[in-house]
Amino acid sequence: MAEPSAPPARQSEIYLAGVRGVHPTIPVDSEQLEMATRVALSPEAFAYLAGGAGGESTMRANHEAFERWRIVPRVLRDVSRRDISIELFGRRLPSPVLLSPVGVMELFHPDADLAVARAAATVGVPMVFSNQASVPMERCAAAMGDALRWFQLYWSSDDELVESLVARAERCGCEVLVVTLDTTMLGWRTRDLDLAHLPFLHGKGIAQYTSDPVFMRKLDEPLPAPPAPEGTVTLAALRALLAMAQAVPGSTLTNLRTGRARAAVRRFVATYSRSSLTWKDLAWLRARTKLPIVLKGILHPDDAHMAVEHGMDGVFVSNHGGRQVDGSVAALDALVAVVDAVHDRVPVLFDSGVRGAADVFRAIALGARAVGLGRPYLYGLALVGEQGVREVVANLLAELELTMALSGCASVGEIRMGGAVVPASRV
Repeated sequence: MAEPSAPPARQSEIYLAGVRGVHPTIPVDSEQLEMATRVALSPEAFAYLAGGAGGESTMRANHEAFERWRIVPRVLRDVSRRDISIELFGRRLPSPVLLSPVGVMELFHPDADLAVARAAATVGVPMVFSNQASVPMERCAAAMGDALRWFQLYWSSDDELVESLVARAERCGCEVLVVTLDTTMLGWRTRDLDLAHLPFLHGKGIAQYTSDPVFMRKLDEPLPAPPAPEGTVTLAALRALLAMAQAVPGSTLTNLRTGRARAAVRRFVATYSRSSLTWKDLAWLRARTKLPIVLKGILHPDDAHMAVEHGMDGVFVSNHGGRQVDGSVAALDALVAVVDAVHDRVPVLFDSGVRGAADVFRAIALGARAVGLGRPYLYGLALVGEQGVREVVANLLAELELTMALSGCASVGEIRMGGAVVPASRV
């Protein structure tokens, strides 16, 4: 008789610790995790992290889309040995999970991107460095050693800056370039608007820029005159100016006195994005990097087809976690058509609305090669920093292994073979 298979180590670790009266540092349940984060963060920080566009119907649609698919467990299949690793862009990865890029992590924890980088390296999942990071990519890369990292690019209006960011990403060991295309302008984010709070105007989330030689060299170049200030100088305005000065390299006092703090924020606002991008611009980027290029924000099958036709190496189905277009199609609803359009010519990645392992399983069953995690790992960061990120990811991977095994799948490839999920309407 075969020996019983061992449960995931993380599950055993939690239960054995419980015998000694030790409980998990952060909630395991996703809803409790979010509720604890709401209490821990300032209203402005939580609004930026948890909010969506408009009435947030896209966020709701993302979650509801998962519930329209039900897992169909199979029995009497040998799952005593389980393998959640995958092959992606020539690399064997320990799991199909990656950490999607999220900006302005300093709102959630002082260690910000560094804590996430260390946690990702420890747990063994790729981290996608955000273009809107609070810590320069070079420092994060140094903290990760040989661990896998990618870089997310927001294509700014300054091509010289874009070229510099891409070159830096290559030098610090990023292996994939993820070009986010759904944020050429910020969405109408009602929670942030109600609080009149945009972190970039306080000098937060611009560390990739203030650490870039091209960006800093251009601080003295003229920009269009800013709007005339209204009203009297307030304490809040002075605090914002101080935050700007602290975000720019060099002496805070000098940055205040010379105006470089305001100049950096103004130049960021002026160059952050480029809404004139078209398909023909991709050739320019392709000529400037040998890294695989993945287009993020793909929801229409025709756009997926065009991405392949223009020589891109992958597509990333995402609606930015519901933060950009209120009333948008749910990312999971878009996934099947995109997978069909790509027809295995390039990998299809997925994020938006992922809260737990069942969501990861369903996305893989519908054709995703890998799945990005967003808000949940940041909830862990907000609560206890690096340890919180590690626990969220470790819990997710352990639950994924269990979900896979209990569904009769011994490997990720078996999830993708078909029949693992069915529409809820057929159950």
